[in-house]
Amino acid sequence: MSIKNLFITENKNNLSFGKSLFNIILLAIFLILIFWMSLVKINVSFDFFFIKEFKIRIFKGFLMTFYISIGSLIISLIIGIVTAICNNSKILFIRYLAITYVKFIRGTPLIMQIYLFFYIVGTAWGINNRFFAGILILSIFEGAYIGEIIRGSFISIDNSQLEIAKAVGFTKQQTLKFVILPQLIARTLPALAGQFSSIIKDSSLLSMIAVIELTQTMREISSINFKLFECYLFLGLLYLILTLPITYISEMLERKFNYES
Repeated sequence: MSIKNLFITENKNNLSFGKSLFNIILLAIFLILIFWMSLVKINVSFDFFFIKEFKIRIFKGFLMTFYISIGSLIISLIIGIVTAICNNSKILFIRYLAITYVKFIRGTPLIMQIYLFFYIVGTAWGINNRFFAGILILSIFEGAYIGEIIRGSFISIDNSQLEIAKAVGFTKQQTLKFVILPQLIARTLPALAGQFSSIIKDSSLLSMIAVIELTQTMREISSINFKLFECYLFLGLLYLILTLPITYISEMLERKFNYES
């Protein structure tokens, strides 16, 4: 094998283990080198011993982010499915309600929505628990994006496939199970994985209403020990622990439901 062949592939789905490992190690060395050179230039050294001192507090913040993310993931998926269905409703009031909801959520920043839904809507309806309020706010925000992902994926399915299913005698339930759902899942999974990762990262903004999740926890710790760089680097690592499994599971399910292969 020539040196050139170590860096070039003709078929991305048929990579050898050795070639993949070599390039991953090379990439890791490159990124570490760039980061190390940056640290040398600004004369910064790291001290991560604070993790042991604050480990219980960090773990509680990590769990809070995990619980918020799981709750928001489930509820936002339900909201997204309902929104996608309502967007195609024959009842104009319901359709316009769904369209207005999506346009408002996607057209305004999450920070504004957090203040609006918690301090105005939440106060008016007696929602005082910041944990549950945070889950609802995130779910409402992400549900609009998920609804558009599902709606766009459904529209992309060729109508001729539905006509063929009808011609061969499929019922509506069979068409949904064997024709629509497999394609819908395959087409929505990559975008949904990105949206689910956004739920985890966007949960950090709930610190605006004093939800003590992971980001707020690390912010409080950095104000005590003044180790700003160390705290936020470790924070990024903890978020990667939460988001990378979602990407892996998404890729696994995408291969499973790849009807074209």
